Amino acid sequence: MRHKLLSCLIVFFLGSFAAMAQRADERTIADFKQMGIPFYEGNEVRLLTNGPMKFEDMFGEIEQAKHFIHLDYFKFQEDSICGELFEILKRKAQQGVKVRIIYDGFGNHSSKLPLTKKFLKEVRAAGIEIEPFDKFRFPWINHVFHRNHHKITIIDGNVCYTGGMNVADYYLHGKPKVGEWRDMHIRLHGPIVEGYEQIFERMWYVVTDELLTPGRYVGEDRSCGVVKIALADRIPRISPDMMRKTYCAAIDNAQQLIQIVNPYPCLSNPIRKALNNALARGVKVQFMVSEKSDGQANADVTGLEMKKLMKRGAEIYYYKGGFHHSKIMMVDGQFCTVGTTNLDARSLKFDYEVNSFIFSPETTAQLQQIFQQDIEQHCYLLTPETWKTLFPTCRRIRARVYMSIKGLL
Repeated sequence: MRHKLLSCLIVFFLGSFAAMAQRADERTIADFKQMGIPFYEGNEVRLLTNGPMKFEDMFGEIEQAKHFIHLDYFKFQEDSICGELFEILKRKAQQGVKVRIIYDGFGNHSSKLPLTKKFLKEVRAAGIEIEPFDKFRFPWINHVFHRNHHKITIIDGNVCYTGGMNVADYYLHGKPKVGEWRDMHIRLHGPIVEGYEQIFERMWYVVTDELLTPGRYVGEDRSCGVVKIALADRIPRISPDMMRKTYCAAIDNAQQLIQIVNPYPCLSNPIRKALNNALARGVKVQFMVSEKSDGQANADVTGLEMKKLMKRGAEIYYYKGGFHHSKIMMVDGQFCTVGTTNLDARSLKFDYEVNSFIFSPETTAQLQQIFQQDIEQHCYLLTPETWKTLFPTCRRIRARVYMSIKGLL
């Protein structure tokens, strides 16, 4: 009996050590597969680290389109960059390329330069199909809940662009209130594009009742790289916990280093707990947030969240080079995620969101290099003293009120 107990203990400890010996990426891949998240092998990833880079690359690829162009965006702002995009799309439609576009009804209405009825009429007259998701209408209660927060462009089923950027001039010139508007996009090539196309086809059916032929819009140019990507797709009522679970799994599996950039970290309890647990087991956590924000309440809440993490040992870096709107995370230098998801209640509980989890040390290293450059050139480290200066009593009260409201949603 004693020998049997000893054998069980040995097996238990060996199993525990084996699990610890597994790298964070291996454990996360296993967790994602258990969740049923699809993986795509043999992809190529290119980082697009600012607006000019994104639009130049994307417009050039759209110019080469031969069969179809699909766009699914939260917001198109009717300004110069949007005008340039639609002139190209009109020309491609006249050449026989099928152009389909989805935009979010609330996203358009909330824009300072929304797509007008006149503009939409001209676009449709040019042969472009463009439809709103959840058209903005009285009594507006529907817009409190699910919004389409996607930013996706697919060309001929071969190339996909996605990330944090909508279509607007402020990605080029910034905004007077915050200065430069920093964001991150990625260009994907390979089998992963089919995953994004399936997301577009589902959204197109939701807004038009038209079922696009499955597989018809898959590109001819398939495996082209070596990168494995998991596609996390949050669909309200179908996969409502997708982003919370994937972020928590990645954080829980970290062994050395977690680096996050996110514009609106009103953290849910599970993600806050996962970060606290990571700090408790000795994982280094670095979180980058912006000194300025496009909403005062968001900036105040961020301050409270960052204070909590700072007290537990996290390094909090305040970005002062404008507004950092990127949504990225790097884990142990082994894998990263880039996508549309904000770490707030709206993204995690209500909206349609999509993130690529990229299992590539090379891509992760590129993001880490950018992260480090931002620390050295544009950031300062949050301390208890600087926090008191940044957040006087009025801001603390306002943040707590807003957080309590968020907690009710």
